[in-house]
Amino acid sequence: MPFLELNVLSRYPDFAEEILLAQGAQSVTQVDAADDPVVEPAPGATPLWPRTRTIGLFDDTRDLAAVIVALRETLPDGPGAIVTTAQLEDQEWVRIWLRDWQPLRFGERLWVSPRAKLAEITQSGAVVVALDPGLAFGTGTHPSTALCLDWLASARLEGRTVLDYGCGSGLLGIAALKLGAARATAVDIDPQALLATSENAQVNGVADRITVLAAADYRESPHDLVVANILAGPLAALAPRLTTSTAAGGTLVLAGLLPAHADEVQRAYAQAFDWRPVVEREDWVRLEGRRRH
Repeated sequence: MPFLELNVLSRYPDFAEEILLAQGAQSVTQVDAADDPVVEPAPGATPLWPRTRTIGLFDDTRDLAAVIVALRETLPDGPGAIVTTAQLEDQEWVRIWLRDWQPLRFGERLWVSPRAKLAEITQSGAVVVALDPGLAFGTGTHPSTALCLDWLASARLEGRTVLDYGCGSGLLGIAALKLGAARATAVDIDPQALLATSENAQVNGVADRITVLAAADYRESPHDLVVANILAGPLAALAPRLTTSTAAGGTLVLAGLLPAHADEVQRAYAQAFDWRPVVEREDWVRLEGRRRH
């Protein structure tokens, strides 16, 4: 079927990507807007060009005018961003995606890879999450997701219970299980995310240790680790729910926000959490808090 393309030239391409995904984009791609070369990145790094176009593909029934309004209202340079639209005929999107996405390493041994490229990972003792393109966000290429995967790769997760709130593809919860966590709960408001998480858990052999729930069906219970990779506004609004879901002495990891929003989000959780220093990557930050006893 044909698709509608929304092309955004903004000084905040990663933020544009988050907005497009939140508005229902079926895929988002970032491309060079000025033919500037990027040198070979380090493992897990996701460098962008000085001028980057963010391209979202939508079902041809989507009202792009509403998406453009959301971009203008939310992007820090909203009025200054250049937004164009086009209609595209269907292509073999999976093959195009596989051509561009390579296995990514996080920490010393955690890898995220499309199933078609698993054989490329030859590291002894590697922990591999197999992930194929789907209808939900989360492949490890976005800086906010990479920040969470880096944290998981360095954490001691053996025997711990994990809540992946706003699970998208289920990547974070599945990675935690493959790194040794005992059980995980994955929660999202999007039915497509719940389907993608269930399918990815099955592919990775952890379906028996993960519970997948719609946000409306989730009842707060304490977990040793809560991770939420969402936008700043929802993270602040979810403070009561995520606080109750974190066990005393447990850890809360939040991502999906810009540095300017870090203080606001931390204040929303201040009564229950002590914070470690903020970690930043490519204009995105990760917060880590420990719930007081």
